[in-house]
Parts: sequence; C-alpha cells; structure tokens
Amino acid sequence: MNKLFLLTALILSLTACNKYKIEGTSSVSSLDGKMLFIKVWEADQMVSMDSCEIIHGKFAMSGEVDSVVMATLYMDDQPMMPLVIEKGNIKITIDDLKLTASGTELNDKLTGFIEQQKSISSRAEDLSHRESQMIMDGKDPEEIQRMVHVEREKLSDEMTKLINGFITGNYDNVLSTGVFMILCSNMPYPIMTSQIEEILSKAPDSFKNHPFIKEFVAAAEENMQRMKYGRQ
Repeated sequence: MNKLFLLTALILSLTACNKYKIEGTSSVSSLDGKMLFIKVWEADQMVSMDSCEIIHGKFAMSGEVDSVVMATLYMDDQPMMPLVIEKGNIKITIDDLKLTASGTELNDKLTGFIEQQKSISSRAEDLSHRESQMIMDGKDPEEIQRMVHVEREKLSDEMTKLINGFITGNYDNVLSTGVFMILCSNMPYPIMTSQIEEILSKAPDSFKNHPFIKEFVAAAEENMQRMKYGRQ
C-alpha cells in the first residue's frame, strides 16, 4: 500500500513539474479583443499550442508540456516575440515601448539578452543620426566615412560577440538552439558565415544534431559548394 502511494505521488510530482502558467497585461487599449497564440516549430511549420483573448488589458494561458520548449508569441498571424514555455509562472507585459516575458529562469535570461541586443541596435541608429548631422554641418566626407566605418565595425563585433556568447553559454538548454534558429531566419538563405562556423566549432553533438540545425548546415554547405563552382 505504501509503495502504491509513493508511486502515485511520484507520478503526480513529475506531471506537476511540466505545468506552466502565463499571466499577461497590455497597456495598449487598441489590443483588447485581439487573439494571442503560443506557437512552436513542429514538422517544419509553426503550430499553435495555446491561445487566449486580451480582455480589458489582461490575458492568461496555462497547460502542460512534455519538456521545456522555445516558442513564439503571435498576435493573430503576426509574430511578436520569442519566449520559453517552462515550469512556473510566466509574466508577459505588452506596452507601446516593449514586450517582455519574465518570471522564470530561461525567460529572464532571454529577456536580458534581447535588451542587450536592443541597446546595441539603438546605438547603431544613433550613429546613423550622427552621420547625417555631420554631413549637414559640412564636415569632411572622408573623415565622416572613416569614423562611421570604425564605429559600425565595433558595434557589429559587439553584436556578434553577444550572440555567440549567449548561444555557447546556453548549450545545456533550449535557448541555444532557439536563438540560433532566430539568427539563421534573418539570413536571406543558408550560408556558412564565420559567425556560424565559430558557433558550430564549439557546439556539442546535442546541439549539432538538432533537426533544424542539421538541415540548415546541410543546406548551407550545399549553397557554399554552388557558390564555389559558380565562381570558377
């Protein structure tokens, strides 16, 4: 009898470990009545795993997952932001300035990474504004070009180091493959860049054997061969 009780308790505890709860708020009144969807990659397409309606600036979802998964929050058919579906209470905030997912370990990590990316992108925009202002002020074009080139290279290197460091620092969880997929989706077509090669050179087999990554690498290597023979 005691064994049966312990077995039942173990099963219930394991099930509870996979429960997630999403509670969100929106300060944008025009979004009331909009539908939100949590979608994940499944068999080469995005599939909805949960949904809800924004009512009076609030929304909520809950359920269970077999394992921690990287997902995307959609509003109707438009992707809004990545997030992680994991055990715990996930808080999503939507306002005019930003979207955030917090409250659980991996979502806090992902949000911090996204904020760092935005900071670098903001400085790149500021650089463009400074360039325009210097041109309007009549400064030497060659001097402007040199300065802007140096600053852009620094920002580009900083962004690359941030992304690479985040991926390599999270090989033990879904953030590594999730952010890698986002990185690849921003490319016009699969190709083996120096950044991709650096990430793969440090990656464990568990990362390289992910279905999406295996498919990407195969397509990238094929494209590289085509480009090589096309130049001959």
